[in-house]
Amino acid sequence: MRISLLGPLEVRTDDGAPVEVAGARLRALLSALAADGGRVVPAGRLVDAVWGEQPPSTGNALQALVSRLRRAGVVVEAAAVGYRVVADIDVVRFEELVRRRDTSALAEALGLWRGPALADVADNAYFQGTIARLTELRLAAVEEHAEAELRRGGGEELTAELTALLAEHPLRERLAAALMRALCATGRPADALTVYERLRKALAEELGTDPSARLSALHTEILRESSVDTQSEARTNLRAGLTSFVGRDADVAQVVKLVAEYRLTTLTGPGGAGKTRLATETARTLLDRTPGDVWFVALAPVADADVAQAVLSALGLREQGQLGLVAGGTAADRAVSVLRDREVLLVLDNCEHVVDAAAELADRLLGECPRLRILATSREPLAVTGEALWPVAPLALPPEGASVTEAMSCASVRLLADRAAAVRPGFEVAEATVEAVTRICRALDGMPLAVELAAARLRSLTIAQLAARLDDRFRLLNAGSRTAMPQHRTLRAVVDWSWELLSEAERTLLRRLAVFSGGATADAAAAVAKTDDTADLLAALVDKSLLVVSQASEPRYGMLETIKAYAAERLDEAGERESVRRAHAEWFARFAETADPHLRGAEQLGWLARLAADHGNLASAVRGSIAAGDAAMAVRLVIAAAWFWLLAGHKGEGQELITAALAAPGEVDAEDRAAANALAAVFVTAGLADFGSADDYLRNAMELSDRTTRHPVLRFMVSLQELLSGLETGVAPRLDTLDDLLTDEDLWLRAQARMNRAQLLLAGGGGQEAAEADAAESVRLFRLIGERWGTSLALGNLADLVARRGELRLAIEYYGEAATVVSEIGTLEDVLWLRARQAQLHWLLGDVEAVDAALAQADRDAAVVVYPDALAGLAQAKADIARWRGDADGARAEFDRAEGMLRHLSVHPSFQATVLLSRAYLDAEAGDLATAAQRRRDAVRMTSGDAMYLAQAMVSIADHATRIGRTEDAARLLKTAETLRGGPDWSLPDLVRLLEIVDIEAAEAFGETELKAVMESVLG
Repeated sequence: MRISLLGPLEVRTDDGAPVEVAGARLRALLSALAADGGRVVPAGRLVDAVWGEQPPSTGNALQALVSRLRRAGVVVEAAAVGYRVVADIDVVRFEELVRRRDTSALAEALGLWRGPALADVADNAYFQGTIARLTELRLAAVEEHAEAELRRGGGEELTAELTALLAEHPLRERLAAALMRALCATGRPADALTVYERLRKALAEELGTDPSARLSALHTEILRESSVDTQSEARTNLRAGLTSFVGRDADVAQVVKLVAEYRLTTLTGPGGAGKTRLATETARTLLDRTPGDVWFVALAPVADADVAQAVLSALGLREQGQLGLVAGGTAADRAVSVLRDREVLLVLDNCEHVVDAAAELADRLLGECPRLRILATSREPLAVTGEALWPVAPLALPPEGASVTEAMSCASVRLLADRAAAVRPGFEVAEATVEAVTRICRALDGMPLAVELAAARLRSLTIAQLAARLDDRFRLLNAGSRTAMPQHRTLRAVVDWSWELLSEAERTLLRRLAVFSGGATADAAAAVAKTDDTADLLAALVDKSLLVVSQASEPRYGMLETIKAYAAERLDEAGERESVRRAHAEWFARFAETADPHLRGAEQLGWLARLAADHGNLASAVRGSIAAGDAAMAVRLVIAAAWFWLLAGHKGEGQELITAALAAPGEVDAEDRAAANALAAVFVTAGLADFGSADDYLRNAMELSDRTTRHPVLRFMVSLQELLSGLETGVAPRLDTLDDLLTDEDLWLRAQARMNRAQLLLAGGGGQEAAEADAAESVRLFRLIGERWGTSLALGNLADLVARRGELRLAIEYYGEAATVVSEIGTLEDVLWLRARQAQLHWLLGDVEAVDAALAQADRDAAVVVYPDALAGLAQAKADIARWRGDADGARAEFDRAEGMLRHLSVHPSFQATVLLSRAYLDAEAGDLATAAQRRRDAVRMTSGDAMYLAQAMVSIADHATRIGRTEDAARLLKTAETLRGGPDWSLPDLVRLLEIVDIEAAEAFGETELKAVMESVLG
C-alpha cells in the first residue's frame, strides 16, 4: 500500500487502485500515522491530531476510528502505547532522496509533490510543525536543484515554479537568487533586477534589513553584464484604495497562489461580495512581488462587442506606438499584438453581463500570449479550459449573542465598525451596541457592500434603529456612493443587476425557491417549483452566484438572506405565494411521512440526518399552513415530524408547533387530530414536566380515536393513560391493557409495551423479578430492531432495576451503554442523568475518582444542552453527591441552581418531592429538624400514588426517626418502604447508610392507617 501526504491525502494499493478514506477524522488519523513515517504513534498524540481540544466523550473512540481504517484496507498495527501504519509513504521517500543531494535524486524528490504538504489537515494545529518542516525541506530542495540545473546551463523551465514559490515566500533570498539567474538565462535581466528590487523592499519593510552580500553581488553582476534601464517600473493603472481593506488577507494569499499556478483565475460570488476589491488588492500584492505589468479593465459599462476595445483602452494610454503597428486589425488582434511577448497580469472586472465575449477573448489572449495571466471577477465562471475558481464568500459572521470580543474577531463586524466610525465619529462596538451590530451583520449575510451601505445610514440613524429596520432592507439601504457603478449604489440595484441577466425559467425557479427555509435538495426544488429541467436551472443559478450549494453527500441549494428577500418579493409580484406554499407543504408532509417509521428502526441515524437538514423547512411548512388557515395540513405535518423533533432535541419547538396546529381552526380528520393529541401528551410528559398537563391531550386522543389506528403512538396511549391515572389516584394500574401490544407484529410496539409494563409494575409496587424480566426483554427487542433511543431508555430502566438488587457495577455498565447509544443520535440532554446515576453508584462503591470523572463528563455534555429540566436534574444529582461528601454549602448551591432553572416551568411533583427530601437531609444534618420535618411532610403529599417515590419518602422519615431516638419506628418505616417498592433498593446511598445503623430483619411493615399515624408522630 502507498500513502501520499505531499499534496491532498492519497491512498493506493500496490497495484495502483485508489483506496477511499472517507471522513475528516479518518483522514486526520491516517495523516497522523503516516506523517511519523510508519513509526508507532502514541494514542494520546493521535487523539490530539483527530479531536484537538475537544477530546471524544467515549473511551473507545480512537479504537473505533482505527477499526474503520482497517475496514478500508489500511494495515494498522497496535502497539503497547499506540498504533503504526504499514505502508510505503511518500514523505519517507522524499526525505531519503533529499539526503542524497544529487541532481537526479532532487528531481525525483520534488516530483513527489502534488500540492501543499498535508493539504487535507492544513488547518489542524497538530500538523503545523510537520507541514512547516516539510515545506522548508521542499524549498531547500527546489533551491539546490535550481542551482544545479543552472550550473549545467539549463534553468529556462524553472522560472514559472520559482516565481510562484517566491510569491509565497517573498523573503527567501536563496530562492530569489535562483529565480534571478533563471530569468537571466532566458534573456530577461530586467525581470531579474525587478525580482531583486522587490526583495530589497520586502526585507526593508518587514525586517528592517538589506539583502545579503551574496545576493547584492549577484545584483551587481547582472547590472554589469546588461544594459537594462534600472529606472523602469512595472506599469499599472490600479487606483489607490480609498478605504481600508478589512477581513480578506487570507483570501488575498490564496488568490495570489492561484494566479501563480493557473493562467486564468476567476473570482466568483454574488453582487456585493467584494470581488472587485479582492481582485484589486490581489493585483496590488502581485505588483509588489512579481515582475511584469498589472492592468485593470472595467467591463461593467461595456457591451459584448466592446470587451476587446476595453482591454485596449486600459493599455492604450501608453501603447500608442505598438497599437499603430497593427492598426488595420480587429481590437482583439491589436490586444494580442501588444501582449504577445509581455509579462502582464490582466484584471477583467465584472464579466457576468458579457461573459461569452469575455470568455472568448480570454481564451484567445491566453493561447497566443504565453506570459499573460488573467484575474477575472464575475458572478459566474468564464468556463474556459484551465480556469481556476475562487468563490468569494461573505465575511465571517458573529454568533448570536456574541460578546464584544467574539464579535470583533469577525471580519463583518470589523468592517461595519470601520465604516461606521467614518460617518459617525466615536462609534465603537461596545456592550451597548454589540447586540445591534451582530443582528445587522447576520441579517446582511456578512456581504461587504450591504454592510457598507448599512454603515452609511448611521449618518442619520442610531445603530439600534438601523437594526430594527432591516426587515425593509431594500428601501433602507439605498444611499451608496455617488461615484460607484449604478449596480452598486443601492442594495436593490445589486440584486436587480443579477435578476436582469437571468432567463425567464431561471427567474421562475429562483422566486419559487424563496419558500424554502434552510435550502432544498434538487428533488425538493423540482417538486415544489414545478419547473422543467430543474437540475440544469439549479446549476445555472449556482454558476451565477444566486444560489449556494453545499458539499454534502446530497447537495442542497440555498440562498443568502438578501437574495431570498428579493426572490420573495418577486414571488408575491407573480401571485404565486399560496400555490407554492401548498406545494412546499405537500412535499415535506410526504417526506416526513416516509421518514417517520424509519425513525423507530435501524435506519434512524440516516433518516435523522436527512430530516435535520430540512428542519427549517418542516417548521416553516407547519407555520405557513397555520397562517394560511390550512389546519388539516398543519396537523398532518406535525404528526409526521413529531418523532423527529423528539429524537433530535427539538422538544420545545415541537411541542409549540403541535399545540399551535391543534389550535388552528379548520376541518381536520378525527384520527389525525387524535394522533396529534397523543403526540402532544408524549411531549408534555418528556423530562420533568408535570404529567397532569397531559390529561386533556390524553382524553382527546382516546375520545377521537376509533381504536383501529395504525399510528404506533396512539396505540400505546391506553397504557400511558393507565400509568398516569394510577399516579394521580393511587390505584394500581391494570397491566392487562398492554396484552395486545405484547404480541403485536410491530417489534417496536412490543418493546415499548415491555418497557411500559416494567414501569407500571414498579409504580404499583409489583415484583422486582417480573419488572426486570420485562426490562431485559425490552432491551433485547429494541436492540433487535436497532432503535437507539428506545434501547437507551430500556437500558436505563434495566440499570435502575439491577442497581436496586445491588448489582452496582453491572448497572454502571448499562448506564454507560445507554449513554453511548443515545449519544449516537445526538440527544445529550438524555445523557446527563445517565452520567449522574453512574456517579452516584460509583459513590456507593467508594470510587471517588470515578465519581469525579463521571461528573466531569456530565459537565462537558451539559455545555451544549439547553433544556432546563435536563440541567436541573443534573444539578439535583450533583447536590446529593455534594451532600454525601459533607459539602453542605455546595449541595445548597446546586439545589438552588436546580430550582432556579425550573422556576417558570410546571414540574412533575415527584421531582419536587425528591428535591424536598434531599434538602431535608441537609436540614437534619445541620440540626434544623423542624424545617426537615416540614419538607418531609410536603414531600409525602406529592408522592402519593407512586410506590417508588413514596418509598423514598419513608426512608427520609426513617432518617428523621433515628435522629429523635425512635429506632424501632425507623426500622418499621424502612421495612414499609421495602414492601412498597417490592424489594430492597441498594442503589440509594441514604438508605444504605441507614441500614448500617438500623436492623430491619425482624421489623414489620406498617399498615396504611398505622403508617399515617406514625408519620405524623415522627414528624410532629
